[in-house]
Amino acid sequence: MTRAGILGIGSYVGEHVVTNKDFEKRIDTSDEWIRTRTGIEERRFAPDNVDTSDMAYEASVKALKAAGVSAEEIDLILVATVTPDMPFPTVSTLVQQRLGAKKAAAMDISAACAGFIYGLATGQQFIENGGYKHVLVIGVEKLSKITDMTDRNTAVLFGDGAGAAVMGAVSEDRGILAYELGADGEGAMHINQKGEYIQMNGREVFKFAVRQMGESALSVLEKAGLSKEDVDFLIPHQANIRIMEASRERLELPVEKMSTTVKKYGNTSSASIPMAMVDELNDGKIKDGDLLVLVGFGAGLVWGSLALRWGR
Repeated sequence: MTRAGILGIGSYVGEHVVTNKDFEKRIDTSDEWIRTRTGIEERRFAPDNVDTSDMAYEASVKALKAAGVSAEEIDLILVATVTPDMPFPTVSTLVQQRLGAKKAAAMDISAACAGFIYGLATGQQFIENGGYKHVLVIGVEKLSKITDMTDRNTAVLFGDGAGAAVMGAVSEDRGILAYELGADGEGAMHINQKGEYIQMNGREVFKFAVRQMGESALSVLEKAGLSKEDVDFLIPHQANIRIMEASRERLELPVEKMSTTVKKYGNTSSASIPMAMVDELNDGKIKDGDLLVLVGFGAGLVWGSLALRWGR
């Protein structure tokens, strides 16, 4: 059987660094309050003239180079985002045109912060059933354009960025071993965008995430026939350090085995997991053969987890 995995990955981070001190000047908050409750120290915003598709394109170029795959070899582009350039056409078609990926089909996925996991699980189906050879999966958000910078409950949380992964066939002992996707529409109104900006019931989202992230991580390991002792590195959605720590503790992992890029990027929704992966690869924390657990949650409410043996 063909086993689908990641051949190469790349990221783009917003160019403008916005620190907690910057927010102290704007709203009633403090650096200490933000750090102790979220773990965030700074976040990145993209310039006004850089939109979602621009960030997705930049991350994709790096991913293609890392994979050694040309744009012409991409069969399908999947873009996970809740902040498209416009309602339609899709971000994926804009990226397709700019990359010159002329034979690629293209569609967007709206699964909020779990979007990249949904994208990988979707790409896996096309590759393993023989329908497509290469799938480009992108998680990208420009959350600064839907965040009310005067709302102390949400303004400090979000950032902009993109992460892209080229998927293809890998060795049978590498790649995606199992995935779990889920949703609970009963909590749909806990985080939403009804008007211009994000609205969030932070307490309810926190309770849901603390419970669901750990449960989903353990569930996907069980599906893969593995245990928490087999995990080499945990890459959770970078939303809040307290939620992430709860997941790590459920897996009984030491601190050094969990990615914590939230402190410098904030919550970048669907982009957070691939952005974190790039940083950890560059720092040498992810090695060939490592068992990675990716887990995310977001508006919907939705969640997703994936067990991945890194390498080709």
